[in-house]
Amino acid sequence: MLLGSALAALLMLGISATTPPRADAASDAERAKICEEAEQRYQKLFGKPSKDEPVTIVKMYKYTFCPVELKVKQGTTVRWVNVDKRTSHSVWFKEQGKAESDRLFSEENVEIKMDFPPGDLGYLCGPHFEKEGMKARIIVTE
Repeated sequence: MLLGSALAALLMLGISATTPPRADAASDAERAKICEEAEQRYQKLFGKPSKDEPVTIVKMYKYTFCPVELKVKQGTTVRWVNVDKRTSHSVWFKEQGKAESDRLFSEENVEIKMDFPPGDLGYLCGPHFEKEGMKARIIVTE
């Protein structure tokens, strides 16, 4: 019964299964380090910074989406790239009713055009959102 009450309280606050957790300063610092490593790995694999690509890049590394929060205009193409060495990841806009992407292995990617209505969209990695907390958000603007 207590668990049901806690879940009801979370839902009343607007917190859902795909809402990324709010991190404290220590986990923000850890995430920043992971994302810095992800960018270094991206540059090693592809020979240039991710910001130099013709599309917006989200890197998947150490059970983290980098960046964990992204703001893009509606219609923008976003490319998720797995820069891990031995782990597969996926991209899943579960709450929006979209199908989960195929598993992406090292150096593989998937592109998704942000044709969603403007808003704050949580998404997750299918194999890692429950145990590893691999979740992120995209804010789509007009």
